[in-house]
Amino acid sequence: MTERKFWLENMFKITDPVLENLSQEKLKVEMPVEGEDDRVKFSYLEAFGRTLSGIAPWLELNSKEVDLDSAEKKRLEKYTKLARKSIKNAVNPDSADYMVFADQIRQPLVDTAFLAQAVIRAPQELWQKLDQQTKNNLVKALKSSRAIKPYYCNWLLFSAMVEAALAFMGEDYDSVRIDYAMREHLGWYLGDGVYGDGPEFHFDYYNSFVIQPMMLDIIKVMKDKDPEIAEMEAEVLSRAQRYGEILEKMIAADGSYPPIGRSITYRFGVFQLLSQLSLNEQLPESLNPAQIRTALTAVIKKVMSAENVFDQNGWLNIGLYGNQPDLGEHYINTGSLYLASEVFLALGLDNSSEFWSAPAEAWSAKKIWSGENLAADHAL
Repeated sequence: MTERKFWLENMFKITDPVLENLSQEKLKVEMPVEGEDDRVKFSYLEAFGRTLSGIAPWLELNSKEVDLDSAEKKRLEKYTKLARKSIKNAVNPDSADYMVFADQIRQPLVDTAFLAQAVIRAPQELWQKLDQQTKNNLVKALKSSRAIKPYYCNWLLFSAMVEAALAFMGEDYDSVRIDYAMREHLGWYLGDGVYGDGPEFHFDYYNSFVIQPMMLDIIKVMKDKDPEIAEMEAEVLSRAQRYGEILEKMIAADGSYPPIGRSITYRFGVFQLLSQLSLNEQLPESLNPAQIRTALTAVIKKVMSAENVFDQNGWLNIGLYGNQPDLGEHYINTGSLYLASEVFLALGLDNSSEFWSAPAEAWSAKKIWSGENLAADHAL
């Protein structure tokens, strides 16, 4: 099996239960929710928004002339239809799977933002090809999340992402929410490619789970609409590239990585930024696409080799390496886990790209621990 097929098969294993059931209005019936009871009503949007955000670049290949084999093209056509049906059901108030986009508990803002990010990452497949009523319902859902006040931390970017998506859609948007979120994060920069999650440093992977990927996507949408946002691009990208170098160094020779900080049950969602930089063909000069592909393949193999990654019906269990419920914080539930899908962003590159076509190459830890003489790592 080629590495690309291996990635695809694992992506399908993770995402199939979400999209198959939601497209048939059966998600709330079929999806179990492991975690605290007060999170159940939000779990469905968590699973959907995060799933779609991770696979959106691959879905967008359906609108491009690309180098894919016939089997993948066939599945791509199927999954783009499933995704649009799923959006239709998620935002339709008359659907059995209509989702919660605003609530006293603030969680819906988070996953409304991931849904918005998915639309930005697949503008043709997940916006232009929607029917008009679904477009209207989606806009209404995004706007309803404005009632939620974000926490003073990475959550500011969730509000900004929603507004960026509305701007992309040609709707009225709040430029202040975007500008404020971006400027606060620039003010929270701590050095060497790392932002604080709010005014304080947290030793976790939120720079890759949320902060830097959303900053890059917001800039991508807004740079042609706001010259002050455009001015941030070079600096934000340079820092993202440095953090990409750090993430690559985190991947051990066996494909494992340090289980540091909260939300570690997002599994290989830890490497969202590294996959996104690969997708955008913006890796730093110190990293070539083949070594990132090979490293991420090793990570996926390591994580997926555990027993009990899924329950008996194919839904993700809480854990990093199998079923480890005590690794989950109070806010972690079944839906949360689907942020793991973010590792698959690089599937938005086709077979002819260097990422997929270049010969396999060892990554930094593999090279160093086999005795290879490698250049020293340096701070930004």
